[in-house]
Amino acid sequence: MEQERRFDEERILNMKTNQYSGFHKLTMEQRAAEVAEFSGLTEEEIGRLTNPGALTNEVADHVIENVIGTYQLPVGVAMNFLINGKEYVIPMVLEEASVVAAASNAAKMARAAGGFTTSYTGNIMIAQVQCIGVANPYFARQNILHHKEEILAIANEKDPVLVKLTGGAKDLEVRIVDSQIGPMVVTHLLVDTGDAMGANAVNTMAEAVAPTIEKLTGGTVKLRILSNLADHRLARATATFTKEAIGGEDVVDGVVAAYAFAAADPYRAATSNKGIMNGIDPVVVATGNDWRGMEAGVHSYCSRGDHYTSLTRWEKDADGNLTGSIELPTPVGLVGGATKIHPAAQACVKILGVKTAAELAQVIAAVGLAQNFAAMRALATDGIQKGHMKLHARNLATVAGATPEQLDAVVAKMVADKKVSVDYAKEILAGMQ
Repeated sequence: MEQERRFDEERILNMKTNQYSGFHKLTMEQRAAEVAEFSGLTEEEIGRLTNPGALTNEVADHVIENVIGTYQLPVGVAMNFLINGKEYVIPMVLEEASVVAAASNAAKMARAAGGFTTSYTGNIMIAQVQCIGVANPYFARQNILHHKEEILAIANEKDPVLVKLTGGAKDLEVRIVDSQIGPMVVTHLLVDTGDAMGANAVNTMAEAVAPTIEKLTGGTVKLRILSNLADHRLARATATFTKEAIGGEDVVDGVVAAYAFAAADPYRAATSNKGIMNGIDPVVVATGNDWRGMEAGVHSYCSRGDHYTSLTRWEKDADGNLTGSIELPTPVGLVGGATKIHPAAQACVKILGVKTAAELAQVIAAVGLAQNFAAMRALATDGIQKGHMKLHARNLATVAGATPEQLDAVVAKMVADKKVSVDYAKEILAGMQ
């Protein structure tokens, strides 16, 4: 009987779908109820998102310094995501119109060819130990590597719990970095931080090994800190968008041409990558992770070659369909930090349904790829402004004082006349009196 009960529960769970036609037309309360049902949120947990003040002043006062209050942003959910065969509802925290809708629409189009496929290289973060004033840096480099096991043991003594969980310092890299003050011997501790982002762990280990590195090199250790260029902690995502699903082979060619521009030109790449981060940052924020670290790592990763370039790649396959891929550093976790402190972040993690940092990283990669596809497709067809301005018009009409009953009419008039501004919204409202 117990096995039958479990089977029935799994069958019901697998029947859940995030495909929802007209989700945006529901009231806020109805949307929250649907998400709560999909994610299994309790009334208290969904209340952390729907009721203002989930982050109390008392909790906020322990998160950062000099707290005087809290600041709210909207929480939306992107629908339709199918990642490695699993359905996801993606919580996104941001203030920019059209992003959530674009991600949902892109995910819907990707489903025609099976959704998104992702992979992950592991939870390895880098702790850097900078050593200067070394007379023979190349000899010193080899000497550090000769004593690798000793150095790793010293590092791991600082976090036996992490080591017990199969994490900890796993390997060393030593680089000679030329600088204006002479060559530096820079040691990289490669640390498996498990389901934590791991900044505190790797910084502590870097400080612990510093005296040994000074002894081995004859130099002076200065900086001992993590790197946000987490290029041993990469998430990858791919997707195929069939030409039928996205509007034909001309659209495929248009997206490839837009990508070629971003790949070749840093000025275009900056804006293209910003569009990718439009999708990534809101998920990072929603789950209580460090979006500044994510941004720094991604943009550094895009600068490894001879010029800053696109984070994604878009190609046309042999059947004329569009294929996209993305690879990016993902220094995120589910243990520690705001993820465990912020009540709304805890609710968002439950909505997302991820159980490990690896799963979270792969979801983030898929969302970034979807967001980029949405922007590239818009550029290749009607232009980016058509959909964006319609949603932006709603914000401006609200600022102008439109009531819920007046809102749709004011937005329609602004978009039709191609005059989207607060002043024109007020003019329309005045004519409705």
